[in-house]
Amino acid sequence: MAGRATNDKPSRGVAKATLLTVAVAAMFGVFGGLGFFTFGYGEGFAYLGNDPASCANCHVMQEFYDSWLKSSHHNVAVCNDCHTPHDSIVAKYLTKADNGFFHSLAFTTGDFKDPIQIKARNSRVVQHACLDCHKNLVNHLLPTEDGGDMISCVHCHASVGHSQTVAPRRYEGY
Repeated sequence: MAGRATNDKPSRGVAKATLLTVAVAAMFGVFGGLGFFTFGYGEGFAYLGNDPASCANCHVMQEFYDSWLKSSHHNVAVCNDCHTPHDSIVAKYLTKADNGFFHSLAFTTGDFKDPIQIKARNSRVVQHACLDCHKNLVNHLLPTEDGGDMISCVHCHASVGHSQTVAPRRYEGY
């Protein structure tokens, strides 16, 4: 009998491990399948490029796209020039992935403000983009000390890239 008990324990352990493996694989399969379907259905590949029309795939973006078409930046900048970091391709695509995930989540669940509003982390990206492109023009306006306060560029230039609906913010550390 002692031989039987030792044989039963490993088979139960193997059965539990197999069941756990199947459950984890099924979970990854379901979430992976849903993600793949959503990426295809939502034309996710279009967002990997640089075409501003891709950003207008969601109806809440149409107003911003239309105002960008009429803006002073229309001929010199596209969405990625202002809304993704300039320092590395990794940072650019991490920002695109982060925004893509949370935009998809918000639009799928309907949990977003209309008109949409930029989040603080993305406002910092926009501020850095303004300073990167216009550094020679605004260098004398920047704080002389690290960590000094400055008003965001869109505080005064709210309609430059496209119409803004967000209250101006102050930035530290520029």
